[in-house]
Amino acid sequence: MNHDTKLPSGTRDLVSTHAVFGAPCWVSLTSRDLGSTEDFYSAVLGWRWRTGRLGERFRIALADGVPVAGIAAVATMWQMAVAWTPYFAVRSADEAVAKVQERGGTAAVGPISFPPGRAALLADRDGATFGIWEGELVGDWDTWRRSTPAFIRLHTRDAFDSAIFYGEVLDWASERPGCCEVHYEGGEVVLRSGGDVVAKIESGALGAAPDPTIRPHWQVHFAVSDVAGCARAAEQHGGSVLSMDEDEAVLRDSDGAQFTVTSRRGR
Repeated sequence: MNHDTKLPSGTRDLVSTHAVFGAPCWVSLTSRDLGSTEDFYSAVLGWRWRTGRLGERFRIALADGVPVAGIAAVATMWQMAVAWTPYFAVRSADEAVAKVQERGGTAAVGPISFPPGRAALLADRDGATFGIWEGELVGDWDTWRRSTPAFIRLHTRDAFDSAIFYGEVLDWASERPGCCEVHYEGGEVVLRSGGDVVAKIESGALGAAPDPTIRPHWQVHFAVSDVAGCARAAEQHGGSVLSMDEDEAVLRDSDGAQFTVTSRRGR
């Protein structure tokens, strides 16, 4: 990806908060075909849609009227991977990008101004892609967080090393008001904001593996009421089920992007 590549959908439609920073604040999907993407997620997650500010290739997904995700049908045009990407709220996009580069990560895009804020698309030193957002978000952060995305999980080689990287970039566990708390729970690094789990980091991904789904990456978990129903809908609409148990299923959409549905009960 070159520095002229544009950011995925939703960055302009992000809504913000001054109360928290370092926490996930948005998720965005880069896809190939807008129509099939809309059909798939409408069937699996019950989403509705509205046009984003960036044009006809972009949509904002709505869950019960709440904006929950951005969709950009630009993967082929911009030569980008088909994938979900989480965005983290930061106080300064410039400072965050500088910290990423100082610590061996890369800046693929930005920071770019999208009034009322600024965004950048980055990768950590193991290649996992993530975004940052500085500025006002769209609506209320707590409403967004509780509406559909349950949390995000980083699958990487060394959870502790990654936690140090992200902690330094995003000011986790600092003494600043509103920062996220970091704990080690059940073999994972767990990020909490206001006492709620918002992200997890686990070790075990194989960086040299040929299958990109098991390389270091951030996995988005969406909270649902019926995991089995979502899995059936995914298969019926051109997707696939990679793994499933009573409370969670790892799915692949009709375009190849991987995500997880997590039971609200299990959560």
